[in-house]
Amino acid sequence: VQLQASGGGLVQAGGSLRLSCAASGLTFGGYVMAWFRQAPGEQRELVAGITSSGTTKYADSMKGRCTISRDNAKNTMYLHMNSLKPEDTAVYYCAAQRMNRVLVSSRFYEYWGQGTLVTVSS
Repeated sequence: VQLQASGGGLVQAGGSLRLSCAASGLTFGGYVMAWFRQAPGEQRELVAGITSSGTTKYADSMKGRCTISRDNAKNTMYLHMNSLKPEDTAVYYCAAQRMNRVLVSSRFYEYWGQGTLVTVSS
C-alpha cells in the first residue's frame, strides 16, 4: 500500500493550497480517508476526513476554510484549503482506515503517506 501526498509549499497568509493524496495497492473505495497535520512539537491532529460514501468531518479549526473530497475512480483524495494562517504551518499527512467512519484519533489509521510540508508566512 502506498499513499503519496503532494501539493504542499510556501504560501502567504490568506492564500490557498490544494493537497492531493494518490493511493495504490488498496481498494480505495473501501477506505475512510483523512488528512492529519503535525506541527513541530505538537501532536498529530485530524484536519478532515471523508468516508467512501462522501460523509465528511472537519476539525473545528478548519471548518469553513477547507474542503475534503475524493475521486474513487482515480484513487485520489484532495484537501482544498483557503484563508490559510501561519498556525496552519505543519506537515500534512494522508491516512486510510476501514472502520467506516471518520475517527479523530490517528491510532485507528492503518496506512500513512509520507507527508507534505505546508508553510504559511505572515
